[in-house]
Amino acid sequence: MENLTAGQKLDRAVDKLGEQRSLTFELGLDTDAATLQALDAEAKPEDKMPDEAAELLSGARISVSVESKKPLQDSGDKDFSAMALKFSGPKGDLFEYRLIGDDAYIRVNMDSFTQLSGAPMPGADQLPAQAGALKKLFAGDWIKVSAADLRKTGEEMARGEDGDGESAASGKPTASPSLDPQAQKKLMKDLRRVVVKEVEFKSAGGSDGTEHVTATAPFRTLLSELLDEIRPLTRQLPSGGGLPTDDDLKDAPNKKVTADFTLKNGALSDVSVDLAPLTEKAKGKKLALVLHTVKGTRTTAPAGATEVRMDELMEGFFGGIMGGALDEGDYTDDES
Repeated sequence: MENLTAGQKLDRAVDKLGEQRSLTFELGLDTDAATLQALDAEAKPEDKMPDEAAELLSGARISVSVESKKPLQDSGDKDFSAMALKFSGPKGDLFEYRLIGDDAYIRVNMDSFTQLSGAPMPGADQLPAQAGALKKLFAGDWIKVSAADLRKTGEEMARGEDGDGESAASGKPTASPSLDPQAQKKLMKDLRRVVVKEVEFKSAGGSDGTEHVTATAPFRTLLSELLDEIRPLTRQLPSGGGLPTDDDLKDAPNKKVTADFTLKNGALSDVSVDLAPLTEKAKGKKLALVLHTVKGTRTTAPAGATEVRMDELMEGFFGGIMGGALDEGDYTDDES
């Protein structure tokens, strides 16, 4: 029987996930509202986290599902046939997005977003006629849009924030930079080398094919060294530069943080990262980031979705809301 180190067992467990053609995982915090508000204890009264927002965040979960025609580790953008993203709170879903083939489906719960922001959001019946198709979204209904148009709108908005996104010579949009396969492999090799050097792995057996692998490392040191490996490639990455420097990280805590990986029959099933050591205010309390992986679930098109165009939504947003068409008499100055 092959004798593997704890780090090798974790490597193989992650590789098993990459061999699948579909995967669903859920990300959330393992904490309570009081702990989250304690992190905000020194803030000014008007800046403190509202009770409703703390309750919502403590019970919030992000669920992601992906489906591909190939094993996930070998998949490119064109290989993914469907995906879904859902942000849920303790009282239900806040936001859901599904991508199936050429169509994207979106649904938003504005009441839940009101709790999260601590500020009122207008109801669908409060939106002016100029809001058009946006009313469906504010009413909590499913809408259906062209995935290509949604992507194009996102790219145009990104170019608007970063510049015009056009080549000075041609006047045409520049292609999004990306890492070639060799650069990707080198990056992964370099990142693994940093992890092996800085992280202490331990393994503890369990029952019914369950095993725990813990990984412990000083937070600032590990983050700084990982960023140092990525930084030379930032000109090739889609996000460009802007990575934090060592000077930016100097005030980050360097206490040791432990991640607990649960392996089921050699495959990764759960990850829990203990964040409490990073803040004195959470001392003695539970504050962890938790990820659960499960067998991929099938992403299906929701029934009753209203098909709209992206230009309709954008016109509704800029003309109906940003244009100031809301009746400001219905709100206080702070709410407006």
